[in-house]
Amino acid sequence: MERIQTIAGHGPIGQIAWLTEDLDRAIDQWRLLAGVGPWTVYRNVTLDGHYRGAPATVRIDVGLAYQGETQIELIAPHGTGPSPYHDANGRVRVGMHHVAWLVDDVAAAATDAAAAGLVPVFSAESGGGATRVAYLEAPDEPAILLELIEATPTIREGFATGTAAARDWDGSNPVTIFDFAA
Repeated sequence: MERIQTIAGHGPIGQIAWLTEDLDRAIDQWRLLAGVGPWTVYRNVTLDGHYRGAPATVRIDVGLAYQGETQIELIAPHGTGPSPYHDANGRVRVGMHHVAWLVDDVAAAATDAAAAGLVPVFSAESGGGATRVAYLEAPDEPAILLELIEATPTIREGFATGTAAARDWDGSNPVTIFDFAA
């Protein structure tokens, strides 16, 4: 029970994430079937960190939208791993992937969660530290990861802007794309 209290102590779930092999198709499904939008897509995002204790660099495409105040994240990983996005055979772990909480200090929150029995899986940052995350798993429930996202001013602003955009969305301009490959 202490594990749950450690994560739940960070407030409500801020994000629910799914993995997909086709980000554009997944966004269309969410938009057309569930009315979720508008979407902001970040292509060629690089995460540098550690996966299960070993150095890892992971590249992903990410789509973000909001339902109420909850961020919906769709992730399409590049390559075959190893990463928290691939299974042991290098295939994308398609489907529900993680739930996430915003925290003031991701390193401290991850240390506390590990001390309470959660297993560190992946810690990384992108954009020169603009985004810092940690994934953990419960030893008896490894199918769904628990993510901690450092709530920097930029992250908080992104959540506020995205929530407002979803609330006022009239269906126009469904997708905005930023590509970090350039």
